[in-house]
Amino acid sequence: MKVEAKLFAFLVPFFLIVAGIYTYFTGVSEWVGIVGLLLTAVMCAFVAWFLWYSGRKVDARPEDDLDGEISDQSGDYGHFAPYSWWPLWLALAISIVTTGIGVGWWLVVVATPFLIWSVIGWTMEFFH
Repeated sequence: MKVEAKLFAFLVPFFLIVAGIYTYFTGVSEWVGIVGLLLTAVMCAFVAWFLWYSGRKVDARPEDDLDGEISDQSGDYGHFAPYSWWPLWLALAISIVTTGIGVGWWLVVVATPFLIWSVIGWTMEFFH
């Protein structure tokens, strides 16, 4: 995870420099962009620290080896549900809830049980 940690670590000074340039050109009259850029730098620092810290505790991955081959990273990447319908129901429920925020709160109240049902269904898919 060294590459990812370095990537996010290089983004921190970039966003700080951009925040300084933005502050200079807006004249501190527009705070939303300044705070947003500074918080983006902070969040990149958090991610860089987490990747650096967790990268010290795990073994080196094949993609961290500079002399590695593509075939070194063969095999399974994880367990994925082959024919799961739960992402569809979750996306539908989220779209109805977010539409309800704009249209009327009654739609949020109606769609929230479906949202909870689809999150629980997808989480407990392999536990029945």
